[in-house]
Amino acid sequence: MASAISQYSVGQFDSLLALSDDEVITHSHVRDVPLPSGGVLALVTLDNGRDHTRPSTLGPQGLLQFARVMDDQAARAARGEIAAVAVTGKPFILAAGADLSKVGDIPSREAGVAMAQLGHYALGKLGELGVPSFVFINGLALGGGVEVALNADYRTIDRNAAGIALPEVFLGIIPGWGGAWLLPNLIGIENALKVVIENPLKNNRMLKAPQAFELGMADAMFDSASFLEDSIRWADGVIAGRTKVKRANEPGKLERAVKWDAAIGIARKMLEKRIGTVAKSPYVALDLLKAAKSSTKAQGFAAEDEALGELISGDQFRASIYAFNLVQKRAKRPAGAPDKALAKPVTKVGVLGAGLMASQFALLFLRRLQVPVIITDLDQARVDKGLAYIHGELDELQQKGRLDSDEANRLRALLSGTVDKADFADCDWVIEAVFEELSIKQAVFAEIEQHVSPEAVLATNTSSLSVEQIGAELKHPERVVGFHFFNPVAVMPLIEVVNAPATDDAILATAMGVAQKLRKNAVITADSPGFVVNRILAKLLGEAMHAVENGTPFEDVVAAQRHFGLPMDPFVLLDLVGLKVGAHVLDTHHAAFPERFFPSAALHELAEAGVLLEKDGKGNPTGIDKKAVKIVAKHRPEGARPSTVAELTARLEDGLADEIHRMLESGVVSAAEDIDLCMILGAGWPFQMGGVTPFLDRVGASERVFGATFHDPRIQGVG
Repeated sequence: MASAISQYSVGQFDSLLALSDDEVITHSHVRDVPLPSGGVLALVTLDNGRDHTRPSTLGPQGLLQFARVMDDQAARAARGEIAAVAVTGKPFILAAGADLSKVGDIPSREAGVAMAQLGHYALGKLGELGVPSFVFINGLALGGGVEVALNADYRTIDRNAAGIALPEVFLGIIPGWGGAWLLPNLIGIENALKVVIENPLKNNRMLKAPQAFELGMADAMFDSASFLEDSIRWADGVIAGRTKVKRANEPGKLERAVKWDAAIGIARKMLEKRIGTVAKSPYVALDLLKAAKSSTKAQGFAAEDEALGELISGDQFRASIYAFNLVQKRAKRPAGAPDKALAKPVTKVGVLGAGLMASQFALLFLRRLQVPVIITDLDQARVDKGLAYIHGELDELQQKGRLDSDEANRLRALLSGTVDKADFADCDWVIEAVFEELSIKQAVFAEIEQHVSPEAVLATNTSSLSVEQIGAELKHPERVVGFHFFNPVAVMPLIEVVNAPATDDAILATAMGVAQKLRKNAVITADSPGFVVNRILAKLLGEAMHAVENGTPFEDVVAAQRHFGLPMDPFVLLDLVGLKVGAHVLDTHHAAFPERFFPSAALHELAEAGVLLEKDGKGNPTGIDKKAVKIVAKHRPEGARPSTVAELTARLEDGLADEIHRMLESGVVSAAEDIDLCMILGAGWPFQMGGVTPFLDRVGASERVFGATFHDPRIQGVG
C-alpha cells in the first residue's frame, strides 16, 4: 500500500517559510529513555521555550523541525537503535495547534493548501516510523495538538488534562492535519461528529481527559503524579506484547454499512436547523467525515488539503480570526476597566430572589467563589424551592463526576436561605434577580440597604432598566452596579457590567474582579437602555414584529434575517426569551427611543395567549402557530403594506448600522470591537461573520447610513 505522506515533498513548503520569520518555534527535543523490558524509547518533547501562559503552537519552522526529527528517528529505528518513539509536551501542554496569528496571514489558496500539506507531511511521519509511535497527552491539546496524537499508533492521557478539542469549525476551517479522516476511523462516526462539529458549535466546548478517554481518543489514562512514568511503562507493555489495546475500530466493531450515513444525515439536518447554511466550515467538515467511511488515508489527507486550502484563504476564516482575537485578547483586557487594586474582597454573597434565575446565580457564585451564599424571597416556600433546586443541581454535578463528594458537601454547607433580610448583614456582595420592574428593584435594594454595610456592593441583573434610577433613592447610590447575565447563566460567557453615573471606581473594579472569578468575559457599558445586546436584539425583534403586523409573511421575515447568520430566527428567539419579556424589552426601547423602536401590541396579546410557535413532541419549533397568525392579523393597521424580503433586509441592515453608530457616538461602549464582542458572546453572533460591525461594513449599510465604515480597512468575511 502506498504511503499516505509519499505524495508530499519537503521542497514544496519553502514558500511558507517566508511567512514565519518571527515564528515562536516549538522545538522537538529528543532524549533516549531505557525501557523496563530492554531497548530504548526515543522521547520527543514539544516545547516553545515559553511558560504555560504561551502554549506551544505549530508553525512552518516548527513543523519542518518535527519532520526532520521524525526522519532521524526512522533512520535510528531502521538501524535497530530504538524500539519506539513517543511525543509529549512541556508541563501541562501538549500543543495548541497551528499558530493562528500566522495562519491568518496566509495570502492565497495555494499557500493554504501548502499549510495543510505541511501538517500532513510532518505529523504523518508518526505513522511511518517502522517502530510503534506513542503520544503522551500531558495537558492542553487543541486542533493540531490533537492531530499530533491522532497520527500516532497509540495514545495515553493525563487524568487532569483539560482543553482537549478540535475547535476548527468554530473558527471557520476544518481539522486539516488528519483529524477529519483519522478521528472517525478511530472512535466511530457518532463520536467524531460530537468532537468535530457538535462541540465547536456549542460555544467551543472542550473535553476533559476522562471524556476524551471514554470517547476512545486515548488508549490509557494515568494520574498526573506519575503520568510520564506510567505512560512509558504502559508503552513498554504494548511493545513487548504484554498489553493488548482494544478499540472500537477493530475488525467488525466499527459499524459502517448503515450507521455512518444515517449519522451524517441526522447531523446535516441538525446543522440546517440550528445555524442555517451561511457558515461553510461545518458542512465541509461533514462532507469530509462522510467520505472517511470508505476513503483511504492518502485520499482522506488529500481531501483535507483541498478543503483547508479553500477555507483558510476565504473570507469566513478571515472574519473568524477577527472574532477570535476579540475573545482571546480584548475580552481579557476590558476597555475602561479601573485599576484591579481598587477591587474589594467578596467574602459572602447575598441573592435577592429564589426563582430559577436567582438560583442559577447562587449556584454559580457557590462553585466559582467558594464563599457563603444566602438566598431570600417573599416566603419560606419560595426559599425552600430555590434551595431544593440548587441542591438538585449539586447532586447532578456529583453524579456526573464534575464534583467529588467532599467538594459537593462543602458547597452545600456554604448555602443557606432565609426570609429575614437581617441575615444579609455580613454580605459584601448582593445581587438582585427579581421581576424586571423599576419600583420592585428599587424596593428590594432599599430594604436590603438597611442591613448591609455602606461598602457592600449592590449588583442589579436588569436587562434594560436604568441602573441609575434603580439606585437613585438609596443612601449610597455609588455602590450600585449593573451586572447583566445571559441565560442560561452557567453557559453564556458574557456579563455586561454597567457603569452608572454614580458608580464608584472601587465598586466597578470589584464587579470586574467578580466576573473574572466567575470565569465570564465582562464588557463595561454605559447606563443606556438595553445596554448592548438587548438594544441590538430589540431592533431586530421590533422590526420583525412590525413587519408581520403590517402583513409581511412570517417566513419572509425569517428569510430577511437569514444571511445575518444568527443561530436562530427572530421568532424562535422571542419564544426562547419569553414573549412577556420580549414585549417588555420592546416597550422599554420604544419609551426611550420612540422614533426608532416599535412597540408591539400584537406581541402583548401573543404573550397573554401564550402562543407563537408550533412545536413537535420534543419541543422543537416546526412553524408559526395558526392562532398566532390570526392574532397578529388583528393588529394590522389600515393601509398597511407588506415588505419584500429585499426591502426588509435593507431596512434591518440600515437600522442596525444607524443604532450601533449612535451607540458609539454616545459612548455606550468604547469601540465597535466591544459591540462585536458582546454580540458574539451574548447573542451567539457567528465567528464566521466576524461580528456585527464588520458585517454591516461589508454589506454597505455603514456607508449608506453614515457615509463611512466602522472599520478602516474593512474586515473581510461573509455577507
